Amino acid sequence: QVQLVESGGGLVQAGGSLRLSCAASGSIFRIDLMRWYRQAPGKRRELVAAIASSGITRYADSVKGRFTISRDDAKSTVWLQMNSLKPEDTAVYTCNVFCDSENYWGQGTQVTVSS
Repeated sequence: QVQLVESGGGLVQAGGSLRLSCAASGSIFRIDLMRWYRQAPGKRRELVAAIASSGITRYADSVKGRFTISRDDAKSTVWLQMNSLKPEDTAVYTCNVFCDSENYWGQGTQVTVSS
């Protein structure tokens, strides 16, 4: 079993930055895809960013140029650096890890951007 622990959410003013982290622990052989999702109240969950084991990244159009996803497999950790935050970035951010052919989810962390 794999557990994901997220941290780094909080309240920030528009234009500010936050860095989210998600650390995986447990019986891990290989981590493939690592992703960050977000869900705002009344909206569908959306994929924010993804990073493959090769290092190839993918971003939602709404965050390109502002967010950066990175990973350290030695630490089983994925980060999401969020810059130039906007009020519309307010949401619960959740990490997702595809590890050893299983899909795991974090508990979610709230990000609130005030205008």
